[in-house]
Amino acid sequence: MTIEARFLIKRDDFTLDADFTVPAQGISAIFGASGCGKTTLLRAIAGLEQPARGYLKIAGEVWQDGERFLPPHQRPLGYVFQEASLFPHLSVLGNLKYGYKRLPPEARRVDFDQAVTLLGIAPLLARRPEGLSGGERQRVAIARALLTSPRLLLMDEPLAALDRQSKTEILPFLERLHEELSIPVLYVSHAPDEVARLADQLVLLEQGRVRASGPIGEMLTRVDLPLAHGDEAEAIVEATVAEHDEAFHLAHLEFPGGRFTVARKDLPLGQPVRLRLLARDVSLSLERHEGTSILNIFPAKVETLADENPAQLMVRLDAGGVPILSRITRKSATILALEPGKPVYVQVKTVALLG
Repeated sequence: MTIEARFLIKRDDFTLDADFTVPAQGISAIFGASGCGKTTLLRAIAGLEQPARGYLKIAGEVWQDGERFLPPHQRPLGYVFQEASLFPHLSVLGNLKYGYKRLPPEARRVDFDQAVTLLGIAPLLARRPEGLSGGERQRVAIARALLTSPRLLLMDEPLAALDRQSKTEILPFLERLHEELSIPVLYVSHAPDEVARLADQLVLLEQGRVRASGPIGEMLTRVDLPLAHGDEAEAIVEATVAEHDEAFHLAHLEFPGGRFTVARKDLPLGQPVRLRLLARDVSLSLERHEGTSILNIFPAKVETLADENPAQLMVRLDAGGVPILSRITRKSATILALEPGKPVYVQVKTVALLG
């Protein structure tokens, strides 16, 4: 099942001409610079942009096509904005019950207690919105949207108005939604760290058009896209906790290309984890070095070399089917005689465990 969207919206100073298809599951990030049309696209999906020529099909059900147009109140979706927009005269409990009690019991796909538990808001139920922190208000807003039992959840930069500490507090709750609910999410953001941590799919929007879309790991490492260039170019690796080294307080994480060793956290065996590898922290060698402090070394093959700047290249590598980026100097590439298909060893100086 998929989400299929095509929209054409023309204004005096801007045109949105977007066409994409993503799976109707998990979190799909709509990513791009400010002003590229992300919010306009989300509003079109919600039926809030008029006139908007387009086509929208959600998990087999057509919401918009030619003369057929479901108005916003008939589209079974939840919408979370940058600002929580809670009813100030109602308690948290009253805000949550507002939409929930208007649904007939047979239409409720999300249980009230489940939403409260997932967002960790049980201690807040008796409080009013003015007594909540920014992160708490946003968690309540997300729970309220979930309690409308949506077929699709739209999130328009839900962390943009929060400070760093509030963002850090709320991200684990968004990950829990991802893990425990089957509701697909379209998540608008221009923050690479949020996208890297949360998204399964990425839709790259540039000046009102979809430049490309696909799985997050593939999109971040495509050297024909701007995401794979610059100081923050990165690869995302999905791994599994395989073993603990009690003597050195380390965890060993397996992925199709080999094994990572990271400082141990509270990670149970078998737990899936997501790793972030910055291209600037990945070096290459023709041989596997033993006398080194670098613990994360594994074989790979060169896929593509792309210009980065006059002094550097970006190298995309294949490590057991997992794409990884390495930013190296042109001189190093010449010394190593790098070319597509050449086997090398990847040496990762720093690994970030997301979540």
